[in-house]
Amino acid sequence: MDLGFTTEQEMLRETAAKFFANECPFDVVRELEESEDGFSPNLWKKMAELGWLGVLFPEKYGGYEGEFIDIVIIMEEMGRAAFPSPFLSTVIECGLVIIEGGSEEQKKDLIGKIAEGDMIMALAQYEEEVSYNASGIKLEAKLSGDQYVLNGKKMFVIDANIADKLIVVSRTEAGITLLLVDAKDSGITCNKMPTIGMDNNCELIFNDVKVSKSDIIGEPGKGWEILEKMFLKAIVAKCAEMVGACKVSIDMTAEYSKERVQYGQPIGGYQILQHYMANMLLGYDTSFNYLYKVTWMIDQGKDCALEVSALKAQLNEKLKFITERAVQIHGGVGTTREFDIGLFYRRAKSHEYILGDTDYHYEQVAKGLGL
Repeated sequence: MDLGFTTEQEMLRETAAKFFANECPFDVVRELEESEDGFSPNLWKKMAELGWLGVLFPEKYGGYEGEFIDIVIIMEEMGRAAFPSPFLSTVIECGLVIIEGGSEEQKKDLIGKIAEGDMIMALAQYEEEVSYNASGIKLEAKLSGDQYVLNGKKMFVIDANIADKLIVVSRTEAGITLLLVDAKDSGITCNKMPTIGMDNNCELIFNDVKVSKSDIIGEPGKGWEILEKMFLKAIVAKCAEMVGACKVSIDMTAEYSKERVQYGQPIGGYQILQHYMANMLLGYDTSFNYLYKVTWMIDQGKDCALEVSALKAQLNEKLKFITERAVQIHGGVGTTREFDIGLFYRRAKSHEYILGDTDYHYEQVAKGLGL
């Protein structure tokens, strides 16, 4: 197993790092967080021009047929920049669902638009009890003639407020079914939810929303199998974003500890803070290496469901630990909008619950080990 990076991958990382540093410094991140849309359409189109929105997809559908590691590198740099965008929801979650289960017509119609930056999508999965399991899907899609009718609510739908299309995880007589829904349908009410991460989390209320049978993704009752194929890559991509957040939190805290003087010397000279920093760096190093081991396994087509859950479970805790220690070293100002570390401290808790919290993934690891 070679965990080194090729010249092309190093160039991709350098390009991504420069793009985010130049186009979206932390002051711009704050502005986007506070905006109604929560992202920049201009920067979204620029990412499309760089080819990043089509990396995962086959050439015949308008993509660039890259390796999964390319996505991981981009997501890691996004994490370092705290970059707000619908990349995870559109390209990874919905894009992979379409690739895994969509018809040829759906792939030809949707994938090219995603790759060109002309379509934003959101996955409407979670409900009020916020279960990560198939049993948590209660929203019924009732068959009426040649259409399904949706009535009910979805919660924590990331980027629904800016989406053109939704993939709604529903329950039909056949079982869990994925429905492609127009996000602008008059029967849908979208309410943006205030969250600690200041991200685009939304509540969706469906009132007699009609969906054609031709807008099923995959077969009726086979939706969960499609989602499970997507989840593995989506979880690892999310972990890459979290690893990037870990690294930049350490870097900016190390720099601050050299500048902040207390009792006549920089606070970084005090042993207890050096212990903090050492433990933070250890947490990052183990997470970084494990991330790219799991990424390698995915690109090699190996079974890695257990490793993916182990990665997410420990990163949920490592990111919280690193950002909490970072804020402690900064002092009270670390939680304010004036200091950049606050961007990552707030998001650490938000990241934990996206695509499975710690308890859920520990349970998956236990099941995988037969415990």
